[in-house]
Amino acid sequence: MILLGESLNVISTKIGRAFKERDPKPLQEEALDQKEKGMDYIDINLGPAKKDGHELMPWIVEVVQDVVPDIPLVLDTSNIGAIEAALKVYKPTEKPVLINSIMARPERFEKMIPLAVEYNADFIALMWGPDGLPRDADERGALAAELLYFANEAGIENERIWVDGIVTPVNIQQPQLLSLMEFQSILQDMFPGCKSTCGLSNISNGPPDHLRPILNQTYMVMLDRNGMYSVISDPLDEKLTDIAKGNRQDIVDVIHATMDGNAPDLGSISEEMQDYVKTVKVILGESLYSDSWLEV
Repeated sequence: MILLGESLNVISTKIGRAFKERDPKPLQEEALDQKEKGMDYIDINLGPAKKDGHELMPWIVEVVQDVVPDIPLVLDTSNIGAIEAALKVYKPTEKPVLINSIMARPERFEKMIPLAVEYNADFIALMWGPDGLPRDADERGALAAELLYFANEAGIENERIWVDGIVTPVNIQQPQLLSLMEFQSILQDMFPGCKSTCGLSNISNGPPDHLRPILNQTYMVMLDRNGMYSVISDPLDEKLTDIAKGNRQDIVDVIHATMDGNAPDLGSISEEMQDYVKTVKVILGESLYSDSWLEV
């Protein structure tokens, strides 16, 4: 599983202050830390950045590339001008820079895909359409077809496109989690060669902080089994990174068995493994969500 580190984010108090004050030190320390923790890409998230994004994003790119020139960056903002300004100063890496993201809305992709072509960038195709979040796998497929066809016509092959079907919070939109897995399972049949990604931590947006890692870890394995290529992840979650890099096959095996309806008897496995069994059942809707599901 390819990991896109999410921590260079404007919502972080420390990072947000560094963005505002143009202080390179916290940004460079964070970038180096993400490299040490095994992130394959570093996501620079400015949010809307309406006021000064066109000046801020290229500055951050240069600051970060000064210390980690070998790690590809993800340019994450809804400000198209900021994306373009950053692309102009980006120093080529072995893997192309990644634009996060291009929505499945004509007024967005008709402006942004030419930028990806001009600067030889990969991009994340976000399945957020004219009506917002798609209702099911079929609507995700229809949005993807429109966006990928436009990109293909512009000269961008599927291998340069990372489809994001959108992860939703488990405590309010649990059926959408199953819909995304269904979409992932058919994505390669629909668009051979394309990649995929998601904002993994969205699944745990709302539950208490101590439950977030188990949700993120479990759903990552479930998505991986359905063909997910990458996730935007928390670099501080070292267990998640271990799982993603193939170092915790025991966790993967128990999650797969539970997905198949062959969950081990809880009395026969460790408390750690019990938590994964219980979490799979919550995500699948076999157990009712509550903030105390691990205690039941």
